[in-house]
Amino acid sequence: MSKPIVAIVGRPNVGKSTLFNKLTGKRLAIVEDTPGVTRDRLYAECEWRAKEFMLVDTGGIDPYDESPMLAMMRRQAQIAINSADAIIFVTDVRAGVTATDADVAVMLQKSGKPIVLCVNKCDNLGEPPPEFYEFYNLGLGDPVPVSSTHGHGTGDLLDRVFEYLNFEETERYSEDYIKVAVIGKPNVGKSSLINRIAGEERMIVSDIPGTTRDATDTIIENEKGKFVFIDTAGIRRKSKVDEAIERYSVLRSYMAVDRADVCVILLDATVGFTEQDSKIAGYAHEQGKGCIVAVNKWDAVEKDDKTMQEMRKKLEQDFSFMSYVPFVFISAKTGQRISNLFDLIVYVAQQNATRISTGMLNDLLAYATARVQPPSDKGRRLKIYYMTQASTKPPTFVCFVNQAQLFHFSYQRYLENQIREHFGLEGTPIRLVVRERGD
Repeated sequence: MSKPIVAIVGRPNVGKSTLFNKLTGKRLAIVEDTPGVTRDRLYAECEWRAKEFMLVDTGGIDPYDESPMLAMMRRQAQIAINSADAIIFVTDVRAGVTATDADVAVMLQKSGKPIVLCVNKCDNLGEPPPEFYEFYNLGLGDPVPVSSTHGHGTGDLLDRVFEYLNFEETERYSEDYIKVAVIGKPNVGKSSLINRIAGEERMIVSDIPGTTRDATDTIIENEKGKFVFIDTAGIRRKSKVDEAIERYSVLRSYMAVDRADVCVILLDATVGFTEQDSKIAGYAHEQGKGCIVAVNKWDAVEKDDKTMQEMRKKLEQDFSFMSYVPFVFISAKTGQRISNLFDLIVYVAQQNATRISTGMLNDLLAYATARVQPPSDKGRRLKIYYMTQASTKPPTFVCFVNQAQLFHFSYQRYLENQIREHFGLEGTPIRLVVRERGD
C-alpha cells in the first residue's frame, strides 16, 4: 500500500522548511531567511500515531512574481498539490493575512483537496496573539497556531491532518499475489519488459527517456503464480532531473519500491553498470526488499562462450554492497530467459519471507561462536546469549548480548554470512538487531 502524501505549501519565507524539518525530525530542508531557498520539492517519511505518510516540502508560491525561478517553483508546488492527499497551508502570524496568502488560498480551494490552515510563528505558549484571528478571513476553517521553531502546536496540526488521511485502504491485491517493482534508469527497457510479459502493448514504449510518467500496475497470472508488475518511471541523477513532472515521477518510483515484495533492478547490457544503478539498488536494499538484477538487451551484445561469465564477475564486483543478489540475463525484445526471471521472482519472494526457528538459529550460533570466537576489548569478551527471528520481509534477527559496543561490525558480517551459508536467503537483505540483556 502506498503511503498518503501531505504537501506543505505557502508563500515564500513563512517557515515551511522549518516546519518540514520539525515534523520529519531531520534537517533535510535548508532553512534561511531569504525567500526562495527551497526550490525543489523535498520529501521524507513522517510518522505520527504509529502511522507513516510522505511529507512534501515545496518552494514558496508567489502569484505576482514573474521571474523564471519563481514561476518554476510555482509549477513545482502545483504538482505537489495535485498529487497530495492533504495540504498544510502555512502562513505567518507576524505578517498577518497578505494579498499573496489570499491568492494562494483561492488556488488551494480550486484544487478540491483537504486543507489544514497553519498559522506559524505563534512562539509564545498560551492564547494565540490577537492577529491570529484575522486568518479566519481566508475561509479555510479553524486555523491551527504553531511554532515550527519550538515545536508548539505541531501535534494539534498533525491530528487535524490525520482527519483527512486514509490509512485503512487495504492493498488491492490478496497475499497470493507477488508484487514486483521494475526499477532502473530511464530507457533500459522497463516498459518493453512488462509488455513482453503481458503479451500486449500495456505501456507506451519509446526510445525517448522519460516516457513513463507514473507507476502503473499489470496483473499477470501464469503457471508460475500470480504477479502484480509495477512499472516505474526511470530514476535518473538529481542533476539531470530538470522537468517538474519528472521530479514527481521519481517520488512515485520510490513509493512503488515501498509497495513491492521483490524489486527487479533492470540494467542495459550495452551500457553496463552505472553509479545511478547503485543508488536505485541501494534504495531497494535499504527498504529490505527482495532484489534481482536483470541485465536486459542481452540480444544486442556480441558474445562468445565467456561473455556471460565475465559480465557476471564484473557485476558481482559492482554490486559488492549487495552480495546476496542473483543475476539473470534477459531480452525483453526476444523474450529470452523471461521464464527464468519468473522462477527467480518466486524464489526471492519466498526467501524474503523465510522464517527460521529459534532452536535452529541457536544451534547455528553455537557452531559459529565455537568456530570464530566473539571479539573482546580491554579484557571484556562479547557474549551472545541467544538469537531469535523478530520478523520477515526482510528476515530480521535479534541478538541478545552482554555489551552491544563489543559486537563489532566485522563479527556481525561474519554471523550474517553464516546465516546465509546455512539457510540460503539468496536475493534478500538480512537485518541484525543487537540488544543488551535488560533492554
